[in-house]
Amino acid sequence: MKSEILFNAINKRQKIKFVYEFLPMEIEPYYLSINKNGNKVVYGRTNASNRIQAFEFNKIFNIKVLSKSKFSPIIPILSIYK
Repeated sequence: MKSEILFNAINKRQKIKFVYEFLPMEIEPYYLSINKNGNKVVYGRTNASNRIQAFEFNKIFNIKVLSKSKFSPIIPILSIYK
C-alpha cells in the first residue's frame, strides 16, 4: 500500500506528509529504491533543505498526499557545463 501511494505521488509530482521516526516530515518524493541493506526506501527532498534524503519504508507512518501541493524536481547543474 505504501509503495502504491508513493508511486502515484511521484508520478503526479505531489508532496507528501508522514511521520518518520516519530518526527513529522513533508517531502517532495523523487524515486523508490532498495538500499544496500536490502530495505525499501523512498528518496526525496525535505522542505527545509536542498539535500536529497533516503527514508526507510519500515519507519514511515501516516502517509498523506498533499494533492494541492505540486512540485518540480531540482536538477543540479554541474559547474563544468557553464
